[in-house]
Amino acid sequence: MTSTVPAPFTRTADGSALQAVLLDMDGTLVDTEGFWWDVEVEIFARLGHTLDDSWRHVVVGGPMTRSAGFLIEATGADITLAELTVLLNQGFEDRIGHALPLMPGATRLLTELSAHRIPTALVSASHRRIIDRVLASLGPQHFALTVAGDEVPRTKPHPDPYLFAATGLGADPARCAVVEDTATGVAAAEAAGCQVVVVPSVAPIPQAPGRTVVGSLEEVDLTFLRGLITLR
Repeated sequence: MTSTVPAPFTRTADGSALQAVLLDMDGTLVDTEGFWWDVEVEIFARLGHTLDDSWRHVVVGGPMTRSAGFLIEATGADITLAELTVLLNQGFEDRIGHALPLMPGATRLLTELSAHRIPTALVSASHRRIIDRVLASLGPQHFALTVAGDEVPRTKPHPDPYLFAATGLGADPARCAVVEDTATGVAAAEAAGCQVVVVPSVAPIPQAPGRTVVGSLEEVDLTFLRGLITLR
């Protein structure tokens, strides 16, 4: 289940303060997007299929049902979606059990948000079992709320996970800053009405209204995030 603790926030006198920060996990805070692809390649190799590297851009950042379903259809592999999902989760867990590299700037940003008591949520398309493993490295104390892909009716690219997180933190989505790394996650955050910071991982993402693209989390701090939120 999602985990929630009280997360008070403050506003400026004109009501324009940043109310919450909502962060993606894979490829944004932890350098694991490549882990998922490596696991997919290994599993399909055992099934007798070679994955086309161009498919990586199709499956990155999406819910497992979509990614796994695409790969089954593309390869014609003799495996069910349920069977493949189990193998993917297990393979990923095995990999993060050995090493879990954080993205540059992730620890500093999370520490800063916690120090200023900014309500922060982890919003991922990964399943709860994966999030709970990763949280041990990220520090669960940094998050007032965590949302897993298997805990919402519709996950990314639908807005539901970010709307759920904003509601859980008592925040207006328009006053939330989201940090994402893939087009799928950006689509979800923008559909929810949030201000989005993009740190592209696998594929480039262009600038757009309501969206700010940066090179790494090293460029993102609390002052930067507060500057994204303006009165509407």
